[in-house]
Amino acid sequence: MPKQRSLRNKTLVLSEEEQERYRQSLLRLAAPASVELLRDQIICQDVFETAPYLPEQFVDLLIVDPPYNLTKQFGEHHFQQRSDDEYAAWTEKWLSALRHTLKPNASVYVCGDWRTSAILYNVLRRHFIIRNRITWARDKGRGAKMNWKNNAEDIWFCTVGQDYYFDVESVKVRRKVIAPYRTEDGAPKDWLETEAGNFRLTHPSNIWTDLTVPFWSMPENTEHPAQKPEKLIAKLVLASSAPNALVLDPFLGSGTTAVVARKLGRQFVGIEIDALYCCIAQKRLYMAESDPYIQGYEDGVFLERNTSSKTTAPNASDEQLSLFMDG
Repeated sequence: MPKQRSLRNKTLVLSEEEQERYRQSLLRLAAPASVELLRDQIICQDVFETAPYLPEQFVDLLIVDPPYNLTKQFGEHHFQQRSDDEYAAWTEKWLSALRHTLKPNASVYVCGDWRTSAILYNVLRRHFIIRNRITWARDKGRGAKMNWKNNAEDIWFCTVGQDYYFDVESVKVRRKVIAPYRTEDGAPKDWLETEAGNFRLTHPSNIWTDLTVPFWSMPENTEHPAQKPEKLIAKLVLASSAPNALVLDPFLGSGTTAVVARKLGRQFVGIEIDALYCCIAQKRLYMAESDPYIQGYEDGVFLERNTSSKTTAPNASDEQLSLFMDG
């Protein structure tokens, strides 16, 4: 019997017919490829097979969310936990294979958990200038009885050189003002007074507490076991790539980086070994053409978690309430 889902469950699924249709649009490289061929495409292939065929210095922004050093199943593919030294060698292998694709002014973001973060730092510092470590609250999962709950992940921000793109104005966060200051004539000082409350646009820090891990009532949710929020990727894309820049994700998963790039007017190339995840990504890209909304990002501003610039009517639908509560 097929698994029964709640009517409010918006997790994206594909029919067999959709899978077959989307598979036909996937690339697989067997020879050097041009940028024109690769632009806005998904390559269904192992990254180590693909990397030698990628062009030189065509990538403006590299976003990498590799398997963490955990034994885990990703669709039809299995990642086996290894020693720290072996994981470092594996990281060095894929990073070295992709290094030639980066422009001299490119930026790089690499995701990790508490086990792999130090390993990533030691590998990344041999190739790039490390600019910062972002830590984001991943408020999901069970608590631990004999340890602190694992509730955060890291993202290392690096650049190839000293010249790089960074647009801080595009990633400001709207925060509620608790004790607002006013000028001598009583006007708001560096904050906005609205019917919904008092708010201030603040510069983004390297501690992010405004994210919601995708779950069943969110339209972006898929069955990928390590899916990142669109809102998280949107911050990286807006801060570190200009409009029409090209973003590469070599472990694309269910397609979040590609989808966000399309919604925000960037080009993309995605590499993913699992065919089903590639097909899910293709469907999400198709849906993004008619629905560019990114939950928690409205009118060019990132919102605090569990807030919305929208007001909810007393008879708001379940979907509207979900959007409001899970910004």
